[in-house]
Amino acid sequence: MAPPQAVVIVDPLSTGCSLALEAASRGYSVIALWDGDLPQEVMFHTPASAKSLHYHAVVHERATVEETAAAVLAAAGNLGLAACIAGAEPGVSLADALSQELGLRTNGISAARRNKWCQQESVRSAGLRAVRQACGSQWCDLRAFVEAEPMPIIVKPAEGAGSDGVRLCRSPKEAEAHVRLLAKRPHIFGLQNKEVLCQEFLRGREYVVDHVSRDGEHKTMMVWVYDKRPANGAEFVEHGMLPVNPGSAVASKVIHYARAVLDALGIRNGPSHGEVIMTQTGPCLVEMNCRTHGGDGAWLPLARALTGGYTQVDATMDAFLDEEAFQQLPEVPPNPLRASGLNVELVSFKEGLVKATPGYDRIRRMESFVSLEPACEVGSTLRPTVDILSQAGSVILMHEDPKVVRRDHDEIRRMEAEHSLFDVVEI
Repeated sequence: MAPPQAVVIVDPLSTGCSLALEAASRGYSVIALWDGDLPQEVMFHTPASAKSLHYHAVVHERATVEETAAAVLAAAGNLGLAACIAGAEPGVSLADALSQELGLRTNGISAARRNKWCQQESVRSAGLRAVRQACGSQWCDLRAFVEAEPMPIIVKPAEGAGSDGVRLCRSPKEAEAHVRLLAKRPHIFGLQNKEVLCQEFLRGREYVVDHVSRDGEHKTMMVWVYDKRPANGAEFVEHGMLPVNPGSAVASKVIHYARAVLDALGIRNGPSHGEVIMTQTGPCLVEMNCRTHGGDGAWLPLARALTGGYTQVDATMDAFLDEEAFQQLPEVPPNPLRASGLNVELVSFKEGLVKATPGYDRIRRMESFVSLEPACEVGSTLRPTVDILSQAGSVILMHEDPKVVRRDHDEIRRMEAEHSLFDVVEI
């Protein structure tokens, strides 16, 4: 019998909690390691599905990677260490450095895993399509690029996530204002924005390509297409996500491109969540997130049904802990997909104190309802949705008849438009 072992999850937030639950379900003890710069309030962002999660130990990053490794080894005690995996975007760099220091399966260290400017330049150096861009900590670093680039342009944090701080700017004056705003405000994880990116605006539909890799072998877990629309003054509010048939021509193109990006970035092990826009001249990277697909893992039941039994989360554990199981996974999801469904992100158009959640109750009674990850409860504050943190919840709809899914989806959108998802008192 193999001796007991532990898995380290760096910043177990969002779907990182699902990784921790999967490791625990396989008999591994789980050590939570928190990035030293992460504000304490962010550490409590735990999906409802992971409220019962118990850690063998909780460790906080030390001043050096050597000291952090020593602290993790001390916390593990007699347990061997089986893997060190990033649970969320802020933990990517630390997970890379620590896994290398501990001699575990690793991608090694690279600034291009976390910094989106470095990422695009690495992709460009590999001969792949990348965005025109400029990066800087203040407006004077970016002014020349902005004034020469056709409008509109994208302005966003260099190390953000979840569409936080991403703005479509239609004039140099608007771009300057947003650069100055980002330079003095924290990003989605509560950390100060160190640099701001200005990029060309890519026209086309935005696709998600989720992979899991082991020793440079990339296996596609799922291809999705975002439903992003303007709402509440924000240009790119996520309204949902639809699965894409892996046998389609567009899926083939974005999968091929995403795998080339993974190679360019040196991502040989673990999960990745690539966002790609299909332009008129072909696919172009928005960003490659070197961790699992986020969204609190609300999409997991749908992904498991679509593939017929596996998800990016359990495939990630296979890649790190069970080579035989990883080798048995298919290169791409089944064609056709095994189910019909979609992920609906709930969008709020009101602000106030929540008195009741009648919309949640109606959604749970829908014929195609599978799961709901609520973002509000009685007594909480509801805000207009402008990014992932202000979403009003996440719903999975699934049914053998696509018409039923579409009907229920349209009903949710009607409730949003009529402000009947929540009873609120204005504040």
